[in-house]
Amino acid sequence: MHYLFEESDVLRTPVECFYFDAACENFPVKPHWHYFAEMIYIIEGCADMHCGEDRYIVSEGEMIFFHPRTVHSIYSTSGKKLFYAVIKFDINRLNMTSDYAPKLRSIFHSAKKRGMDIMFPASVCGEIDAGGIFAQCISEMNGRNYGHDIVIKSRIYELLIKLLRIWQNNGFIVDSEAFADDSLLDINNITEYIDSHISEGVTVEEIAKECRMSYSYFAKKFVQVYGKTCKEYVEEMRLYKVEELLLFTDFDLTYISNETGFSDCSHMIKSFKKHKGITPKKFRTIKRAGQTAPIADETVQ
Repeated sequence: MHYLFEESDVLRTPVECFYFDAACENFPVKPHWHYFAEMIYIIEGCADMHCGEDRYIVSEGEMIFFHPRTVHSIYSTSGKKLFYAVIKFDINRLNMTSDYAPKLRSIFHSAKKRGMDIMFPASVCGEIDAGGIFAQCISEMNGRNYGHDIVIKSRIYELLIKLLRIWQNNGFIVDSEAFADDSLLDINNITEYIDSHISEGVTVEEIAKECRMSYSYFAKKFVQVYGKTCKEYVEEMRLYKVEELLLFTDFDLTYISNETGFSDCSHMIKSFKKHKGITPKKFRTIKRAGQTAPIADETVQ
């Protein structure tokens, strides 16, 4: 099935929100799978969607939910205009949960195994304001203002909980199996552990141990699943967090290096400059001034 795999930047960009116009994009969407969960809301037209062996005709105002790692495809039913909204996300990175409930990844995995409906009619979508949630998420993604990621995640949480309640009204129960699944870490959800320990200087050896794998086997599997080494991912996530702190706080570089797990400030500056082409200090100056043109690099902070 790997030849159907769709490459996505699940590490750097765990959430994607966008509109899809079949007249302007590469369409139809041929059979593929990815590590994201995917929700699609039809704004105009009607789509013929396939998920595994199942077929769904999804019309205007209706929504469908594709679980992670499921093969799916999208076609037009009549050749007429088809326009829809998409939210794709790594459900393993949605960590907020109640004390009495498993994580959403465990609950939705359980719902998938129990064959809960993944298509939601227009009447239900109207009640839960699915269209409004999609529109706000896409607007926030395009605007990328302060806190946009928090707003997007909160609206995704809201929508997922509403879907879960619909399933519960149709007999789905969050049982002990979901709780048991909650504590298991494997190669497909280990990024959750990495994200929560990134500031501690976590090592690949420690991460492999959490997955109950040898270092060599874990390193090989990580590249197969994510397309890069675990060491590269940890470094990229640290730099991504550095970037956020530079943009949205006035913390000094020493504090930022400590918060992002670098051994010292010099290491952080060197790594940032290698990946961005400019130093952290210059990056902050440019972004705050609203400049976008390339800037000649400098060798000091």
